[in-house]
Order: sequence, then structure tokens, then C-alpha cells
Amino acid sequence: MISGSIGMLASASLNSTKLGMYEPIHGSAPDIAGKGIANPLATILSVAMMLRYSLDEPQAADAIETAVAEVLKTVRTPDIYTEGTKKVTTTEMGDAVCALI
Repeated sequence: MISGSIGMLASASLNSTKLGMYEPIHGSAPDIAGKGIANPLATILSVAMMLRYSLDEPQAADAIETAVAEVLKTVRTPDIYTEGTKKVTTTEMGDAVCALI
């Protein structure tokens, strides 16, 4: 998969009972801490995976995934910014997703 940014990679490590650990696939990025430029979507999409696979809440997961897809049509964090979209901060990206859920 070519995702465009490690900030887009959600993950799950599940056991046989569907319990697991959900997290984005990236480090803590201390070099960008506090700058408002981190992409929160992998964390948000990891929550969608948790809702779907461990908590049996597929409609809630769908709502999050749909919100992320819609937000990406108009706003982007600096790591995935493309011309024609609005460049936003970490908080603004999270707020945009929340507004659509």
C-alpha cells in the first residue's frame, strides 16, 4: 500500500477473542511535537478498527471512516497536502472529522 504518509496507517494487533491493541503505525515524532503538524488520521482510524473488530460497533466505525473520507476531499495536514485543499493543523483535522460524525 502506498498511503502517502505514515500518519495514515492505522493498525490492530488482535488475539483469538477479538481483543487487541489499536494504534497508528508510527513513532512519537518528538521532532514535530507541539508544532500542530502531525496527522491524527491514523489514530482516528485505529479507533474505527477498534469499534469494528473488538466492540462490534460497525455502524460507528463506518461513521468515522466516512467522515475521514469526506474530510480528505477538502482539508489536509502538511504531510498529505495537495493543491486545491486547505492545509490544517492537527487539531483542525481532528475537529473536521468530529464535525462530520
